[in-house]
Amino acid sequence: MGEFSAVILAAGEGTRMKSNTPKVLHKICGYPMLHYVVNCAREAGADKIVVVVGRGAEEVKKAFENENVKFVLQPEQKGTGHALMQAEEAVKGSKYIMVLYGDMPLIKPQTLKNLFNFHIEHQPAATVLTCEFDNPYGYGRIIKKEGRVVAIREEKDAKKEEKLIKEINSGIYCFETEKVFSALKNVKNENRQGEYYLTDVVEIFNNEGEKVLAFKTENPNEVHGINDRVQLAKARALMQREIVENLMRDGVTFINPESCVVDARVKIGRDTVVYPGAVIEGETQIGESCLILGNSVIRDSKIGNNVEILSSFVVESEIGDGVKIGPFANLRPGTRLSSHVKIGDFVEVKNSTVGEGTKIPHLSYVGDAEIGAGVNIGAGVIFVNYDGYKKHKTVVQDNAFIGCNSNLIAPLKIEEGAYVAAGSTLTKDVPGKALAIARAKQENKPGWVEKRKKIFEGGKTNGGEQA
Repeated sequence: MGEFSAVILAAGEGTRMKSNTPKVLHKICGYPMLHYVVNCAREAGADKIVVVVGRGAEEVKKAFENENVKFVLQPEQKGTGHALMQAEEAVKGSKYIMVLYGDMPLIKPQTLKNLFNFHIEHQPAATVLTCEFDNPYGYGRIIKKEGRVVAIREEKDAKKEEKLIKEINSGIYCFETEKVFSALKNVKNENRQGEYYLTDVVEIFNNEGEKVLAFKTENPNEVHGINDRVQLAKARALMQREIVENLMRDGVTFINPESCVVDARVKIGRDTVVYPGAVIEGETQIGESCLILGNSVIRDSKIGNNVEILSSFVVESEIGDGVKIGPFANLRPGTRLSSHVKIGDFVEVKNSTVGEGTKIPHLSYVGDAEIGAGVNIGAGVIFVNYDGYKKHKTVVQDNAFIGCNSNLIAPLKIEEGAYVAAGSTLTKDVPGKALAIARAKQENKPGWVEKRKKIFEGGKTNGGEQA
């Protein structure tokens, strides 16, 4: 089939985004939009990928430093033709180049493969990827004669009759490398914007007797460009729908697909049910037959099979099989729950491991802890892990019982089978199978209430003070 270099134009100012972030770094379903274009070019067969950067160049380079991408700088944004000129040295040795845009994340690898195959088969100087829009406003129009493309007219430069044309320029091209850079030397900036349009090479090729053809894609969504946050939201919705529909075809149930947010990297097992309002992001993996209920947020976490998560946050955590979480639990980074653990309402866990079958039913904080199997932690238990300077660890061994409203002040070790009485504040280790009581001795004063009542109701002077 031959090989080609992909040149991705990503140097635009992106002024309509009204953002301090370079446009191509705005995320869609978990990735910067430029990521999708880079990956698409690679999957389509590009042997070299060159990205032309301008505003925010260093940020873009840093974001893609591990992507095997070559960057070239367009120091001044003087149009698409000028941008491609900057890549001439970087693509030397490539017979063909494909020009893409960093703000078109919905383009598909198969479309680019088909475009390139068409170009190889017909051997024009240039092939333009086109599409028909019912409302082509804002797009360059494809002007044809005898089946060939003779010009591409930008909206602001198009005549009235040209604006009626519905076939539009996607901005994606295949070129013979030597011919396009030769043509670019003849491009002028005699237009309203004072820019060097890449589209002008079409007329130059025609004047030189070269052939320019159009390859039409039937899916207008693929050439959806992003210039502002409205278009960003539309692109996100299109991609989100595709992600969720693919998961549903693989056996996942979404009660109301439109109400959920699911990133591109998320994997979900069959027979899992996701209820409205769920947000599942990052490198999350969810097993089979799980229940994700309510406005749960799951991010960069690994979830086992048969897990229930009810209106809770789970971030950078690992959850074993058969675990029940929530409602209103908060699992912070570093949480590791073994199988059949119960984390109840208003429980927060951070940087802790919890053994099989352990229960933390409600209203507790567990931080920097190692908890064994079969442990019961009562309501209101606090793992006191921070002394104002350092975090300290608490170890609770298998089958221990921690009574309600206890404070475990780290560093601390509660050995296997120990029992901590409710209301205790522990500062010393507890031996195995021992009872620990660390609270003030209870004292009852008979008749105290009646005495107090007589003082306050029968002997007040000085504006209510006790006599």
